[in-house]
Amino acid sequence: MTTRLTVAQALVRFLSAQYTERDGVRQRLISATWGIFGHGNVAGLGQALVEYADDMPYHQGRNEQSMVHAAVGYARQSNRLSTHAVTTSIGPGATNLVTGAALATINHLPVLLLPGDIFATRVADPVLQQLEVPYAGDISVNDCLRPVSKYFDRVTRPEALIPAALQAMRVLTDPVETGAVTLALPQDVQAEAHDWPDEFFAERTWFVRRPGADPTELAEAVRAIRSARRPLLVAGGGVHHSRAEEALAEFASATGVPVASTQAGKGSLRHDHPQDVGGVGHTGTATANELARQADLVIGVGTRYTDFTTASGTLFAADGVRFLNLNIAPYDGHKLAGTPLVTDARSGLQELTDALRLHAHRVPGAYVDEYTLDKERWEQRVDACYEADEPDVRPTQPQVLGALDALVDESDVLINAAGSLPGDLHKLWRARSRDQYHLEYGYSCMGYEIPAAIGVKMAAPDRNVWALVGDGTYLMMPTEIVTAVQEGIAIKLLLIQNHGYASIGGLSETVGGERFGTAYRYQSDDGTYTGAPLPVDLAANVASLGMRVLRAKTVRDLRAALEEARAADTPTCVYVETETADTVSGAPPAQAWWDVPVAETATRPSAVKARELYERHVSTRRRHL
Repeated sequence: MTTRLTVAQALVRFLSAQYTERDGVRQRLISATWGIFGHGNVAGLGQALVEYADDMPYHQGRNEQSMVHAAVGYARQSNRLSTHAVTTSIGPGATNLVTGAALATINHLPVLLLPGDIFATRVADPVLQQLEVPYAGDISVNDCLRPVSKYFDRVTRPEALIPAALQAMRVLTDPVETGAVTLALPQDVQAEAHDWPDEFFAERTWFVRRPGADPTELAEAVRAIRSARRPLLVAGGGVHHSRAEEALAEFASATGVPVASTQAGKGSLRHDHPQDVGGVGHTGTATANELARQADLVIGVGTRYTDFTTASGTLFAADGVRFLNLNIAPYDGHKLAGTPLVTDARSGLQELTDALRLHAHRVPGAYVDEYTLDKERWEQRVDACYEADEPDVRPTQPQVLGALDALVDESDVLINAAGSLPGDLHKLWRARSRDQYHLEYGYSCMGYEIPAAIGVKMAAPDRNVWALVGDGTYLMMPTEIVTAVQEGIAIKLLLIQNHGYASIGGLSETVGGERFGTAYRYQSDDGTYTGAPLPVDLAANVASLGMRVLRAKTVRDLRAALEEARAADTPTCVYVETETADTVSGAPPAQAWWDVPVAETATRPSAVKARELYERHVSTRRRHL
């Protein structure tokens, strides 16, 4: 039996019948579609979404990039088992997807992209917004999405949709390969009718696997752990994706191995778990980084070992240090010349714990006493950063976090991606639940926070969801505030005004850039932006987009505003002005290095001094072989 539908109608019907299942829990794979319509998709997917509105919920976005961020936020909160599709027109609508696609793929988070494309039949050539490439007739701007997609196909014939759609679902549900998936849809093909086999529209369940460890690799891993005197476990985002938090807690309690976390892995253990030692790497805690420098075995679980985690190859400094990498992706399992344990994070940790219990293995008590004391000292530093002795003065950024820390419970979710906040949060924030700490730091994309908060709130409507945003990030992409207001999505926006790019300003100073071009100020006579701060009223801008705004001038005001916002059932912003971007945030300085190359030759003293320091750090870098 067949049913005659357009390609777009067939695709929407197909997507509405796709499910995932893991650990016996079944849910929709594509639970909604975001869209902005233009000539490249309005008559195809636009009509199809109207035709099947009861089967496929639709959400109206304001910016194509931010629609991807919302879908990614939803997918992460849904443990990668459910996501959204995003449809755009051809031309700038499609190319606006590229940044969001890169973010999704780098962070291994599934999202389905459905950009319109130029006519497959070439009957109208060139069409509006078409990129003409003289040497290749089959290239369109959508080809920009190839390098940032885990799967890409251009559906130039109706019958080609069936294998393309099935491959797209395979990749979206593959825990190793998942990321952005792109099906480019020529606008004429979208509207073309075809006789589809009814089996194409039958419900289909994609089982998300949990592969166990190879016995030989498991035995080698157990030997490595048992022979280590100072092991350190580095928890990455794979712990969360696998829902391996309980398995990690059991492993840590049973063995006494301390657990540090990457930005993506923070919250893998609660902050008050005895084995949790905080963030690791350039933005990490002194406790975790000192353990890393002296570790003889680093057990990476679900981590990609980015340069922030390894301090650009300078952090793991002990003679003879080795790596044991538990990862579902073989590519990551072999990094740093490590011993691979290719397995699902939860399955692998459970198997390791069971095997080590057979030997009654536990790290030396003196080692536990050492990192426990160091952790207590670090917590005292956090308390000092959070403390505000004078409640009637303007807060520092850490004091803003301290006020929020005193208010939230384990049900709150914090979202951030860029600026000076990721460093402060990684060092200072006390994560109370597995998914409270939502940092997008694989791509560190300014503008992610607000749309991602919308996606997270859609996935977890009963949670308080906070988007933490600086003024630089806010000015990049505030548009989805309108979406939150339109759909009544009660996100909380904490907008911190410090008059510029605080993070890059600080980095610029350390590398000899003298904070050039990093402050939001009037231009001075010498061409630098060192005049008075700009008279920009971001709170008024937020209000003009329809969101309620609570202004806070002091620490006392801030505490009251945060409490009021948390109780609100409508989208609400707390606006607070902190120190300017050319002052110190008040958080402890970086506890490990990060390689940002410094000018090898310069005349300005700041750059000369920065180069000397750079060369000292570079000399400590090592390749782990």
